[in-house]
This record gives sequence, C-alpha cells and structure tokens, in this order.
Amino acid sequence: MDSALSDPHNGSAEAGGAANGTTRPPSTPEGIALAYGSLLLMALLPIFFGALRSVRCARGKNASDMPETITSRDAARFPIIASCTLLGLYLFFKIFSQEYINLLLSMYFFVLGILALSHTISPFMNKFFPASFPNRQYQLLFTQGSGENKEEIINYEFDAKDLVCLGLSSIVGVWYLLRKHWIANNLFGLAFSLNGVELLHLNNVSTGCILLGGLFIYDVFWVFGTNVMVTVAKSFEAPIKLVFPQDLLEKGLEADNFAMLGLGDIVIPGIFIALLLRFDISLKKNTHTYFYTSFAAYIFGLGLTIFIMHIFKHAQPALLYLVPACIGFPVLVALAKGEVTEMFSYEESNPKDAAAVTEGSKEGTEASASKGLEKKEK
Repeated sequence: MDSALSDPHNGSAEAGGAANGTTRPPSTPEGIALAYGSLLLMALLPIFFGALRSVRCARGKNASDMPETITSRDAARFPIIASCTLLGLYLFFKIFSQEYINLLLSMYFFVLGILALSHTISPFMNKFFPASFPNRQYQLLFTQGSGENKEEIINYEFDAKDLVCLGLSSIVGVWYLLRKHWIANNLFGLAFSLNGVELLHLNNVSTGCILLGGLFIYDVFWVFGTNVMVTVAKSFEAPIKLVFPQDLLEKGLEADNFAMLGLGDIVIPGIFIALLLRFDISLKKNTHTYFYTSFAAYIFGLGLTIFIMHIFKHAQPALLYLVPACIGFPVLVALAKGEVTEMFSYEESNPKDAAAVTEGSKEGTEASASKGLEKKEK
C-alpha cells in the first residue's frame, strides 16, 4: 500500500533525472503550488463525500451496500498484513519483469476501477435521468447448495441506470488501460478512496486509534527506514495513488513531471473522520463538531506534510503528520467539552451481524407462529 506523499521528479539532484539520464528542468513555483493544491483538494473530496455516504450506508438495508466493519483485532493485524504485502510487491519487482507484473495489475485494477467508479457516480447520475427512463430492476444471485442448506454467495441488486453508469465507467477503464493517462488514473483513485471511506467502517474510536497508530509506525518505518515504499510507488503502475503534474502549465495534459499522494493517506484517516461524523449524529445535538474538527485537522496535517517535503526535498510518510492531527484535535475538543467518555464508549455494531440477527428473529417468529397454528388446528 502506497502511503507516502512524494515528489519523485522535482528536478533536484535528490529526486533524480529523466529516464534517459538527463536532469529534468526544475518545476516552477506556480506549477508546484498548482500540483500540491490539486492533490490536497482531490484528497478532501472523497473524505467529505465518503463520510456523508457512510452515514446512509450504515442505515442501508441493501445487502450489496452493507459496510465492512473493522474490529480492534483487524486493526492490530492490518499493519503486519500491509507490511507483508508491500515487501512482497517490492521483491516481485526486483525478481520478475516489471512489465508483466504491471500488465496483470492493470487488468485487475481495470475491473475493480470500473466497478468502483460506477458505484461512485451512480447517485449523481440518477439526477440526470428523465422520469420516462425505463428503469428495469435486476438481481444477480449466486447460491451454494440446495433446499435448507442453500447459502447465498452473491446477492447484488441493480437497475438499468446502474448499467448506464457501468458503461460510462467502462469508457474511462479502456482509456486508462490503453493510455495510462493521469486523469483516468485519478478518476479511478478518487473512486477507490470514496468507496473505501464509505464502505469501511471502524466499530469504535479505540479501534480507530489502534489502526492509525499501527499504520503510523508502518508508514514511518517503510519510508524513512528503507526505500521499499518509494520504490514500489514508482514501479507500481496502478491507480493506488493520486498524481498531478507539476509541469501542467508548460506541457498541458501531456505533462509528465508528477507529484503523488498514496490512497492510504486518504482512506485511513478518512474512515476515522467518517466514524466521528457518525458519532456526531449519535449525539443528536444537530452539530458536526468532531467531523469538522477532524476534517480541519486533516487539512492541517497534509499541508504540513507538503511543507516539510518541499523543504527537505524527500518523500514524506504523510501519516506521520496526519495521525497525530486527526486523533489529537478531536480528543482535545472532547476534553474541552467533557465528552471523552461518550467518544470512547460509542460503539457501532456490524450491520451484517445485525441483519443476520434480524433474519434469525424473523425466522424464529415465523416458526413459532407456524407451530402455534399447527397446535390450534390439532
């Protein structure tokens, strides 16, 4: 997982030169400001809208849109799994041909990107369909077994509007697959980030602190302790990072001198910020104090990352600055308001488990009613 903010081609000796061995011309101050300002804006959009959509997702009843809840055990294991994955990718790039690996990854993310982008734009596209649009309903159902032992593996409901969104997303997917253009990369990256913030839910604030704390150590180690993360980020041709050219003003859309931001620096703080929004709503005070505080903390932390990176001309582990800000600011607000106990006692149940309990209760009620009816008939 790429989780470092980097400036791989800023024209400095530390950053390296072009592919042919010549040094790139230094980026202009205007180009640098535009690139990092754009990265900051692109990072904020999926966090803000993903957090809002996570509230609706938590209340939803559609099985295909149910969030995946991260427990404290999952949070504790995540940095270890991420480290093994990152090191595995690094070794793969060192041992095998980078061209073939990226070809396989491109096909994999081509499919995932289309699905993620389709899910992202669907609510926005619904506003543009006329009332007369023939919106037929469909259901994709895969089951295993038969009779009483039948189990659902996939149960996905969609309509004709979703198919239109899937078609539009496929156009972007083909564009990305053929050209690897940075705009197509960013469209997929934004979709992945928004879906991650929307569908990955922390069950409580303590779990969020464990996850962010573990990835704080992970990020610092793999960026400052080794060259593994930066090497993978530069070699990995997949939409796992947002990029923006620093030479856009000079070369237009064909610019190729990119600054980049890993999606991990968006999704990981984003799911914590989304949790605080749901906590705000649970307080029923019609205020979003903790959400706006953590959102402002994210802006501060990412801005500080960009500033430090620009000063030292070296890739920075963004979570080094984002984690203390995103946890510290809301906790200070909770201390000031005397709501620390409420914050850390707030708990979210797994909607899948709740759905299973509800379904079990429903079946139990139906069975009891059936037995009662049989007795009555006897």
